[in-house]
Amino acid sequence: MSLFQHIVFFASVADLRDLPPPLGAEIAFAGRSNSGKSSAINALAKRKRLAFIAKSPGRTQQINFFSLGDARYLVDLPGYGYARVPVTVRQLWKSLISEYLQTRKTLCGLVLILDARNPLTVLDKQMLDWFLPTGKPVHVLLSKADKLNRQQANIALKNVAEVLGKFYPKCTVQLFSSVSKTGLDEAESAITAWFCPGLAAASKIKNPRLKGSKPGAKRLK
Repeated sequence: MSLFQHIVFFASVADLRDLPPPLGAEIAFAGRSNSGKSSAINALAKRKRLAFIAKSPGRTQQINFFSLGDARYLVDLPGYGYARVPVTVRQLWKSLISEYLQTRKTLCGLVLILDARNPLTVLDKQMLDWFLPTGKPVHVLLSKADKLNRQQANIALKNVAEVLGKFYPKCTVQLFSSVSKTGLDEAESAITAWFCPGLAAASKIKNPRLKGSKPGAKRLK
């Protein structure tokens, strides 16, 4: 049975003082605006409209909690990096996101969504720098892999894996597409293992691939 089978919206928070009580376990999803973060959450949940997909990037301005039951929560953080968002709003997001990532005791891991066509931007690295001191794991989804051919996708995966392996320990990375479902099972297994340590064996990332590609997952220690 999928951990995401009974996922439901729980709460929206615009101020850290309004966060739910720190009980159970949380996994946060972060990414640049228009990176495919909401689509990734919807794909994992097998729902079309669970996470809001804004027509204009930067519309999601709150931390959204989704309950998986048994005091487990998937946490959708505001997208970052959209230039047309007012400076005051961007500063608020920065403060909200960074403090949540650095201080939330029940947070057990971060899923970082990167557009496979333009991964590891300055802001993506800043996100990793915020989270790195916590010592908690990061799983990177190189989203929109369906928009690249096999060679391009595997090159992107290799390049990102090399950077993460050098500068950001405790990371794993894989190709992902909410459209073609590339890497969907592997992503679900990794997230499930964080929520359920007893299922750690299931977290071994199989080789996610584009149709007809050679195995391309990279697992970093």
